[in-house]
Amino acid sequence: MSASPPEVTLVLPAYNEAMVINSVIAALKATYPDWEILVVDDGSSDATHDAALQAGARVIRHPKNMGNGAAVKTGARHARGHYLIFMDADGQHGVELPGQMLPFLHEGYDMVVGARARETHAGLPRRLGNAALNRFASLMTGQPIPDLTSGVRAVHGATFRRFLYLLPNGFSYPTTITMAFMRSGLSVVFHPIRAKPRKGVSKIKFLRDGSRFLIIIMKVVTLYSPMRIFLPVSLAFFGTALGWYIHVYLASGRLTNMPVLLFTVAVMAFLIGLVSEQITALHLSLSHLGREEEEKGG
Repeated sequence: MSASPPEVTLVLPAYNEAMVINSVIAALKATYPDWEILVVDDGSSDATHDAALQAGARVIRHPKNMGNGAAVKTGARHARGHYLIFMDADGQHGVELPGQMLPFLHEGYDMVVGARARETHAGLPRRLGNAALNRFASLMTGQPIPDLTSGVRAVHGATFRRFLYLLPNGFSYPTTITMAFMRSGLSVVFHPIRAKPRKGVSKIKFLRDGSRFLIIIMKVVTLYSPMRIFLPVSLAFFGTALGWYIHVYLASGRLTNMPVLLFTVAVMAFLIGLVSEQITALHLSLSHLGREEEEKGG
């Protein structure tokens, strides 16, 4: 008779973390002996794979470096636990953190995100950039988001796997999954955490990756709530057209082509948003029916 699956799988995406991963796994195993610890070695060029195996973790290895998001997706597909908790393998987070996040899932939340304190972000430009991203994402979702890019999170495995097709292979996976959960009406809670100073150099370059995060926010919002984008654009063009028309009419008493063009663009943007909303509603409805059929079939 096969053993029952563990309640929790700790998923640790790892890339060139041979110096610290042994101690990280040892501490986690000592604290959570009944949980599965799954390390996804994302094509490391050092001894990360061997160190994780020696520490007693279950290890899956990518033949080449594919990105943090790809490692997360691999971990989610291979995890045996009912709940998944994603943590960095670099020793930044204390072993008590998974135990603090799990009760939120028991209470009925769909996702728990570890929200880092502002001072834990390295450098003032990084802090300001993250604050701007958090603010923009909050406006797009209509919900406060204190930390959009944190990779530390706990989820229901089955719910998380529904969104794997959306996730990019790079470091912007936390942005995508947070926005997708919120725009799908799933419950997300942010749990304050404090990260230790990182050993080694961060692999995320904010100036390089910041534009990618913004694009992903726009993509997810367009997918789940397109009028959040199209309506402000339509109103902006309409307001510009109206102001231009009033200015020209008062100055010369005539209607020029430019206000007409701007009014037309405003109407088109509104109509595109309206059609996109209907497509989104249909997509979500079909997805819901598909999940119901899967549950009945299972």
